Order: sequence, then structure tokens, then C-alpha cells
Amino acid sequence: MKKITFIIATLLIFCSFTTETKVVVVPSGEKLVYSGSYNMSGLMTQLAQVTMSTETVSTAKNTYLHLNCELATFSKWDKFFKIRDIYESYVNPSTLKPSLYKRSIDEGGYTKKEKYTFKGTQVTSVVKKRNQAETSKTFTIGGSTQDVVSLLYKVRTLDFSKMKSGDTKSFTIVFDEKQIPVTLKYMGNEKVNAGNLGEKVCYKLSIGAKTNVLKGTDKNLIWLTADSKKVPALMKFSIPVGTGQLVLASATGI
Repeated sequence: MKKITFIIATLLIFCSFTTETKVVVVPSGEKLVYSGSYNMSGLMTQLAQVTMSTETVSTAKNTYLHLNCELATFSKWDKFFKIRDIYESYVNPSTLKPSLYKRSIDEGGYTKKEKYTFKGTQVTSVVKKRNQAETSKTFTIGGSTQDVVSLLYKVRTLDFSKMKSGDTKSFTIVFDEKQIPVTLKYMGNEKVNAGNLGEKVCYKLSIGAKTNVLKGTDKNLIWLTADSKKVPALMKFSIPVGTGQLVLASATGI
């Protein structure tokens, strides 16, 4: 189940074709809700809900955009395998550069809390796993490396109209106290259902990462609405233990 959770996070995050920073306008108050399904005995069965939201938060010195992603199994499945995961990023509202990334997972009784503090090309992580002592680590990252949540929102600066089918780009994110290389491939446009937004023409992207979690070629996919919002409308994943998908149910505040 941990692999499934990682894939869901990956599909929601790895959606950028540029590391160039421009002024970004991501709306505070946006809320995207997805229905998560997993292939069980040949049938796609709805197991969980994924909610992504944004809000403005202020401290004495700075104002941040809080990016929040929550994953929870539906109550009727909790007795089989209960999941309550939260991924958060606090970023500069204009550049989306992260200052703080937090991850809290509770999966079938296994718990883990992580906090990553970004300062230039240095990241300090604090990790607490169930029944283990808290650990801390400082490591160096590339100048364009981000956390898995903040990278998603960079998609709003992109111009996919200039992409050709088959074009690829490489990126790096921080996950589990290490950097993970990611490759994205643009595969053209397709129409898909985008929940309350109706049927939309979408940019289709294939995701590849240097990890044994992903399986197959062009089997891990995401569709982004081909408009100025670039809302993730549909995501499909393939892993060693099966396949699944996330389907947009509702989008508000966009």
C-alpha cells in the first residue's frame, strides 16, 4: 500500500516541463477533489479520496501559499486498510519556491512524520517513524530541486502549445530524504471527463522515475486541462502489485 500512496503522490506532483522561474499566480482558496480507484480482481474499485487545496498563511516576517494534499480511504474500507496521509508545502506565492515541506502518513497502523526545511541548496530533514527515535539529516540539493507538492503548481507557468509529441524533460524532487530523478514525456492532446468542469481537451503526459515503484512504459499518465488553469483531470498508474487511477470529481475556487 505504501507503493500505491507513493504513486498517487507522484502522479499528482510530477507535472512540469521547465525549471525556469516566472511570476506565478496560483489562486488561494482552490480545492480539487479526486476519487481514487484500484484494480481489484479486474474491476476498478473506488477506495479513497484525494483532496488538494491552497490557502494564504502569514507569519510575522513572510506570507506563504500553503499547498495541501490529503489522502484518505473511504470509511467502508478502513477496516481492511486505513490510510490517512497529509502532504504539505509552504511556498513563495510568486515563485512557488518551497521553504517548508511536511509529510504525515498513517497507513494500516504504520506512522511516519517528516519535515524538510529549505535554505538555498541545503535541506534539513527531521523524521519520526513509529517506535523509532527521531532522526535529523542535512543534505545538498540542486538549485531547482523542489518537494513533491510544490512542483505540481509550477505547471501553471507552462506553454504546452510549444511542445511536440515525444518531447521529454528531466527533473528532480526530494522524497524520503533523497533526490529522485524524474522524466516526463508529452504525448499530445486528448479529451477526458473533468468532473464538474465537464469534458475537456487535455495535455497527456507520461511519467518515468528512477525507482522500482513504476511499472511499464507509458503506463503512468496524467491529463491536464488544456487551458490557463491546467487542472489535473485524470491520472493512471501501474505498479508491480496492480493498476489504479485518480478521477477529478470537483474543482472549485480555480
